[in-house]
Amino acid sequence: MPVNAHPAEVGALAPDFELQDQHGTPVSLAQFRGTKVVLVFYPLAFSGICHGELSALRDQPLDAEVLTVSVDSVFTHRAWADREGYTFALLSDFWPHGQVARAYGVFDEAKGLALRGTFVIDGAGVIRWSVINPISSARDVADYIKALADIS
Repeated sequence: MPVNAHPAEVGALAPDFELQDQHGTPVSLAQFRGTKVVLVFYPLAFSGICHGELSALRDQPLDAEVLTVSVDSVFTHRAWADREGYTFALLSDFWPHGQVARAYGVFDEAKGLALRGTFVIDGAGVIRWSVINPISSARDVADYIKALADIS
């Protein structure tokens, strides 16, 4: 996989960032200290596998704040969230293009988009679990639920 950096490691402090959500509101990882976070990188809005994954997140309440990230624009995220009823944050890693995905080691330089990287982050900001799937392979929300249950 042609990725720019090594993935952010379990046990390490999660790289902080600030991106705009689908409403243009700045969202930073640091603002969720004290709360568990499921950080989900996905390639592109309106694509089949991404739709299935984000719809599963919408339909399965998690004991955590859900933050999703792709290189799509704020406007694309807004249209998709409105159409699909996504109420969690869809964050735009549009510019600088893929900067946050690079920080987590899930940016595919050849394709210009993120792999399917997921990071479960505890209230102290430490990565407690992660999985990175190829663009063509969907993730299972049941894995997030188990990882979250393991964090006290």
